[in-house]
Amino acid sequence: MVSRSATLALNDAISARRAAGEDIIHLGFGEAGLPVLPEAAAALAKGAGENSYTPVAGTVWARESVAGYLSRGGLPTAADQILLAPGSKPLLYAALAALPGDVVLAAPSWVTYAAQIRLTGKRAIPVPIPAAAGGVPDPDLLEPALTTARVGGADPRIVILTLPDNPTGTVASAELIRRICELADRHDLTIISDEIYRDLAYDPTTVHSPATLVPDRTIVTGGLSKTMSLGGWRVGYLRTPPGPTGQRIADRIAGIGSELWSCLAGPMQAAAAYIYDAPPAVTGHIAASRRLHAAVARATHAVFTKAGAACREPQAAFYLYPDLEALRPVLAARSIETGVALADHLLDEHGIGVLAGEHFGDAPESLRFRVATSLLYGRTTDQRWTALHSDDPVSLPWISGALDRLAGALKTLGTHR
Repeated sequence: MVSRSATLALNDAISARRAAGEDIIHLGFGEAGLPVLPEAAAALAKGAGENSYTPVAGTVWARESVAGYLSRGGLPTAADQILLAPGSKPLLYAALAALPGDVVLAAPSWVTYAAQIRLTGKRAIPVPIPAAAGGVPDPDLLEPALTTARVGGADPRIVILTLPDNPTGTVASAELIRRICELADRHDLTIISDEIYRDLAYDPTTVHSPATLVPDRTIVTGGLSKTMSLGGWRVGYLRTPPGPTGQRIADRIAGIGSELWSCLAGPMQAAAAYIYDAPPAVTGHIAASRRLHAAVARATHAVFTKAGAACREPQAAFYLYPDLEALRPVLAARSIETGVALADHLLDEHGIGVLAGEHFGDAPESLRFRVATSLLYGRTTDQRWTALHSDDPVSLPWISGALDRLAGALKTLGTHR
């Protein structure tokens, strides 16, 4: 059995509290928090008449657009390597179901991976992330973990990477990726590289796809939920390896898709084709989004570090993963000794919603949690557009006010009673 996603459950709970009149600062949900680009909405409207079933993998013209986007980004891709679906989640699940063996998972990592691994009947083999960045298992710990897993009866054949990472907001270096690829090659592991945040790296040149190093064993997934703030549109893609191996994987995934989602909705394929063709309106929107995410995430990071939290500096998207271990004695005096207790206290006593690290596979006793800064941009469409186009978004009253309130809560939390 798999419980409801912790991120969605928290979002529902905060929505209910707000509806009841509570003033909650929502830092617990990874929604990109920006309005729809009008040109993208126009492309969707233009495709509204596309009401026929398409091939499971998507139309040729939509797949060509995604392939062109990846090729321009340094990953040569043909249209027959692309499958489209309503979001990257079902594609990730289908890939796990189609591939043999158990799954190596960085700890912490996005909540959905572990749940999907359970749904497919596979074992998850957690490996801690290195100090430098999240999204990848520590190369120094990976090989021993594989040996231990095999002794215990597991059959590790897959490793999931998140580049850039959710929950830490960091980007694994080229050297880390190289070492992971070498280990994957040595141990015959298929890599699933979740690159949905690729375009939101503050320095896009820092993102290194394993598909460029070990193309024959790497599957890449992505979509429009984060880059274009289109979570509700549910547009995702998967890129298979080139050649016969990739074709076999594509056939298996398409078979699963034919029974689960049939095809991505035609109007969404029209919108996806427009966006992945990357006209100036789209590239400008993404660049502005990237600047906003960086400004607010860095300002929030400064609030946490000033309060004494250990926290990796954000390098992409809108996530932070602070650790309040330095405050453990003070927190213990308040009977706060786990990440869940800490998150509950922040919500109940300070009206601040975060998601405990335990939900991401972290140790329950750790005082770590994920922070998503993207819902600070405003609660109305006008506020969000203003934030997107502001030269100094952190100074906007609804953002600065939320950060001041967060700082006050952390100061109170760290004060002896």
